[in-house]
Amino acid sequence: MLSIALIWGLLVGLCSCLWLAVGIRKRHPGEPPIENGLIPYLGCALQFGANPLEFLRSRQKKHGHIFTCKIAGEYVHFLCDPFSYHSVIRQGRHFDWKKFHFATATKAFGHDSMDPRFGHTTENLHQTFLKTLQGDALPSLIQNMMENLQNVLLQPGSVSAHAREWQVDGIFAFCYKVMFESGYLTLFGKELNLQEDQRQARLEAQKALVLNALENFKEFDKIFPALVAGLPIHVFKSAHSAREKLAKNMTAEELSKRKNMSDLISLRMVLNDTLSTFDDRSKAHTHVALLWASQANTLPATFWTLFYLIRSPDALRAATEEVEKVLESTGQRPDPKGPHLTLTREQLDNLPVLDSIIKEAMRLSSASLNIRVAKESFLLHLDNKEAYHIRKDDIIALYPQMLHFDPEIYEDPLTYRYDRFLDESGQEKSSFYREGRRLRYYYMPFGSGVTKCPGRFFAVHEIKQFLLLLLAHFHMELLDPQARVPPLDQSRAGLGILQPTYDVDFRFRLKARPQEGRPLA
Repeated sequence: MLSIALIWGLLVGLCSCLWLAVGIRKRHPGEPPIENGLIPYLGCALQFGANPLEFLRSRQKKHGHIFTCKIAGEYVHFLCDPFSYHSVIRQGRHFDWKKFHFATATKAFGHDSMDPRFGHTTENLHQTFLKTLQGDALPSLIQNMMENLQNVLLQPGSVSAHAREWQVDGIFAFCYKVMFESGYLTLFGKELNLQEDQRQARLEAQKALVLNALENFKEFDKIFPALVAGLPIHVFKSAHSAREKLAKNMTAEELSKRKNMSDLISLRMVLNDTLSTFDDRSKAHTHVALLWASQANTLPATFWTLFYLIRSPDALRAATEEVEKVLESTGQRPDPKGPHLTLTREQLDNLPVLDSIIKEAMRLSSASLNIRVAKESFLLHLDNKEAYHIRKDDIIALYPQMLHFDPEIYEDPLTYRYDRFLDESGQEKSSFYREGRRLRYYYMPFGSGVTKCPGRFFAVHEIKQFLLLLLAHFHMELLDPQARVPPLDQSRAGLGILQPTYDVDFRFRLKARPQEGRPLA
């Protein structure tokens, strides 16, 4: 027994020495300070994952504005100086921002690589997004989303069609039901039988399909952080099953039955067929990826925006006044039984109070990690004239939550102020300062440079439309007026908007109209 224990001890000792010899990177002259961590391979991953903001603040205090951490086998250079963000973006020729994103998507969604370098497709996915989610494509998306939101909110059988009396729901659950269904129909279209005698049955079948998709989406999204971390999806049987069920309804055969599909999905179907060697399964899974990208951050962002809006009497009052003003200026009157409300992109863009409300909620809840991979070894020049050697395949990371919670940039940063992004004239405020210098980057929930989310304009518009319709048609209040702000779920740090750790109940009912013989209040 002693000899066996001795052998195992020698083996462990040998492995430890081997790890110390080859598993720890040594800092070369001109490189940022480095922390390898104490755990082989993981390095600092557990400490970072427990509370990224506090971890980075403590290392910044120790090392300065740039330092390197070993995280899950990768060496990540964290840049904490917001004045140097532009230096990274300006030196984009040294970075491969696609490598990490394509690799992560392939692991998480189960399709062949979308990276043209792997030979499965020649599609420029970024250009596809820009063409179908911005510019001339945006007005039709906005129009369809407005129509779908009103159908989901106000039509017979909807979540609130009979809400003449107070109804109670969780804000998180409510936002997920309404926004998921409306967004799903806007992107993937509707499957409706034109025969009037079968219309109601088809509507109910469509609603059931979308709500089933929502349950599968939630089951899959729940383990998404683990997939990004590298765990195989087969470890999570229910999530794997949910992803496959989502894909089953997104095959070319199923999508061909749908009408009013967005340009994004229609074009992607064509490009899948003409520019790729994907099989039918991979094609369907690329659409699952688009579904996740369109919903995973928009849904919690909608929750936080609505929660803070209802919780702040001043915000609720100012937003209601702005909505009433724009509807009056366009000659429209909210009526659940009347014509649907319509606003152009230009009219939606001219709602500074709602813009500020959305920005402030996203500032408080976003925790994205902006990642770029070094294509080659090079010298990174920073704003303070310092320069650091970066090795090939290392990662440069920006963590904007450090910016969003900086008390020198945002006074009392943990406090919600609905008008924080409004200037003295009530218009958009874009001047924020640190150390007496105006910041170029002060609000970054959507990423930076070429890695900025291409669907960010649509995401903001759909949240704004959702708020506008609720404010126009409903009275809303928290069930518990003293409800505290739910903690952020740190397990999703790095992925975008963090979810709450628990839901908050609210109640709502339709506003009475004068023709009904009841006051508006």
